[in-house]
Amino acid sequence: MLEPLACVDAHYTDSAASVACVLFQAWDAAAPLQVLTSRHGAAQAYEPGAFYKRELPLLLAVLDRLTRQPGTVIVDGYVWLDGGRPGLGAMLYRALGERIPVIGVAKTQFAGATAGIPVVRGGSRRPLYVSAVGIDAAEAARGAEAMHGPHRIPTLLHLADRAARDAL
Repeated sequence: MLEPLACVDAHYTDSAASVACVLFQAWDAAAPLQVLTSRHGAAQAYEPGAFYKRELPLLLAVLDRLTRQPGTVIVDGYVWLDGGRPGLGAMLYRALGERIPVIGVAKTQFAGATAGIPVVRGGSRRPLYVSAVGIDAAEAARGAEAMHGPHRIPTLLHLADRAARDAL
């Protein structure tokens, strides 16, 4: 059996934070194998240029709850920022001991980011921006494009976002 893929996402308010991990077996899977969520106290304050400090502890907490590590982790955001500066995805890859590939799927273009491959899905004209570490970026973009769902945002990425919000 292949290692599952995982979509992770976090959500927070001023007083609380939550995180979700959606495990699934194949890029085109319509339904998850498992959905894990957890609620935490307030996330760290936003620090310009260091967004990862806010989300990384939450993502690691939910991934630590898995009985079996995923083969690939997909984050809502970028792996690489402007000039190759590490983003949330790169920081997660480092925190996971550089053993698990991380793919970033961002909804908006980050000013100066050159590593994101535009992927147009569904009937949308607006692309998602895919970046990666530990896996070829073009392969990551093909995976994101193949994900289930008729809309711009793949079904299971949307589920991770919704599960994190609902856990709050």
